[in-house]
Amino acid sequence: MKKQRWIQSRSRFLVILHDILIIPIAWFGAYWLRFNLDGIPAEALRIAILSFPVVCMIQAAAYWPVGLYRGIWQFASLPDLMRIFKAVSIGVLGTLTVLFLVTRLQGFPRSVLPIYSMLLVLFLGGSRFLVRWLKEYRKRKSSGERVLIVGAGIAGEGLVRELLRDRARNYMPVAFVDDRKNKLGQDIHGLRVMGGYSDIPKIVEDCEVALIVIAIPSARANEMRRIMEYCEATACIVRTLPSTQDLVAGRVTVDLLRAVSLEDLLGRDPVKLNWESIGNTIHHQVVLVTGGGGSIGSELCRQIARLTPKKLIVIERSEFNLFSLEQEIKEQFPSLVLMPYLVDVNDRIAVHEILSQHQPHIIFHAAAYKHVPMLESQPREAIGNNLLGTRTMAELAVLAKVQKFVLVSTDKAVNPTNVMGASKRASEMVCHYYNGKGITRFITVRFGNVLGSAGSVVPIFKQQIERGGPVTVTHPEVMRYFMTIPEACQLILQALTQGKGGEIFVLDMGEPIRIQYLAEQMIRLAGKQVGEEIEIEYTGLRAGEKLFEELFHPEEALEPTSHEKIFQAKARIFEEHRFLEVLAGFEQAIAIYDARRLYDLLNLMVPELQSNQVKKVIKSVFI
Repeated sequence: MKKQRWIQSRSRFLVILHDILIIPIAWFGAYWLRFNLDGIPAEALRIAILSFPVVCMIQAAAYWPVGLYRGIWQFASLPDLMRIFKAVSIGVLGTLTVLFLVTRLQGFPRSVLPIYSMLLVLFLGGSRFLVRWLKEYRKRKSSGERVLIVGAGIAGEGLVRELLRDRARNYMPVAFVDDRKNKLGQDIHGLRVMGGYSDIPKIVEDCEVALIVIAIPSARANEMRRIMEYCEATACIVRTLPSTQDLVAGRVTVDLLRAVSLEDLLGRDPVKLNWESIGNTIHHQVVLVTGGGGSIGSELCRQIARLTPKKLIVIERSEFNLFSLEQEIKEQFPSLVLMPYLVDVNDRIAVHEILSQHQPHIIFHAAAYKHVPMLESQPREAIGNNLLGTRTMAELAVLAKVQKFVLVSTDKAVNPTNVMGASKRASEMVCHYYNGKGITRFITVRFGNVLGSAGSVVPIFKQQIERGGPVTVTHPEVMRYFMTIPEACQLILQALTQGKGGEIFVLDMGEPIRIQYLAEQMIRLAGKQVGEEIEIEYTGLRAGEKLFEELFHPEEALEPTSHEKIFQAKARIFEEHRFLEVLAGFEQAIAIYDARRLYDLLNLMVPELQSNQVKKVIKSVFI
């Protein structure tokens, strides 16, 4: 510790000594330049020598107050240059004032002070930036992992500066690439912008690059996909910076580099929400979430907990999921009144007791079975939970005079080819039927797949990759819509504030993603080679699956809303006079385990359910 302090004191002394020695060089150099690099006349030299002590003392005294010695030479930057300007300005003004009071500037060359100030700035600043350049040049010439920076903007510049400063890590940035034509050929910290994204493979080969860093925190998913296509043509490791928020906060550091994630490639533009409106709707309200232990339900609980409800009630049938959620919410929001209930949504007595006791203002109904192939041969469970569970919640919500009821639906409810989708479409019809039967306003929110939800394709692919493959894809042309779980839940909350009752809100899912592409990217992001280390195996479409999902029916007349990512589908008309009769038929068929009758009733209630597919399933199950 003492040795370190001694070294620091010695370094500061040498810097101060350097700055003081610069003063006579600049002072007499100004006279020399004033007289055209010839000999300085005797009288002028006499005045220069007599005035020098005043100049030296005043200028030396001006260095310290402006913080000139807070900066480190090897990191010299614009703030250091500004401090030099301040110190020189103070010194020159002080010198001018004293000399005027003492000599009235008689015989003093007027142009000397401007020349002196310029030389002093040049020498003080030049020496500092020369030291910085030599340090960076020496580091650049040293051995290290050669790095190509994608993006020659603010983040790229900051990252290169950080890489050059960081002695602990052995990185050597060698070049930039950027698709903006005005950047091509520019030098940033001595590194050339050598080309666009398409030039990445060639530059990697020419410059012997080992690491590619994508320094574009604001890049959209389609831009990230395009960049990754070129990066994948190389054998380099690829890293990226996390977010625009970190860039704004000035946190562009080597420690923030991370692997490119699936969300980077499949994510969309950040959702802009009216949090004030959402907060006013949720704040100090009693909110109930069914299926609160699931992927969507648990995230809804997290989002709602941040909005300070009066009470959060969670209904969940999985003991472990409910326990895990309870522990998490209590840890993060200790002041929140949380009421977890281990209850099935079809348990009418338990649900009625909960609603009577707590009188919720808002219900989010996220409880549902969603595994398409599994439910295809188990219509009793699908219809019992998805359809009749929704009917139980909706009917009791009306009796309890709940203000708003939000049904979380799916794109598989549109032109369904499977039992799961048809049961969710029937659930939408239940909410439409009960809307207007009391004060409760029913709102349906429909969206596609969410990244990383339990049982979805992403965690399945991840497990298969960890086992060494193969990764199973049903069909090379199958495509699905994707969004992140937080984004889906935020848009559900936004739809809550917009809904007046009876609407079907459809979330903008962006462009559909080919599942084959998803599988390939997950393999590459895991550091494996597609087809060499991990194979992709096509298994054929499973029962009830289709190549493309749809977000709305042609008869639903999709219309925009006040939010750019939320659309409203016009609810289709159905025969309400037979509705309760069909629901009663479902209850009877479930009571006697009549699966054939369940298929028939589902086809009757949801006519767009493709009959050929139903017949095929019936044949495979019963014959």
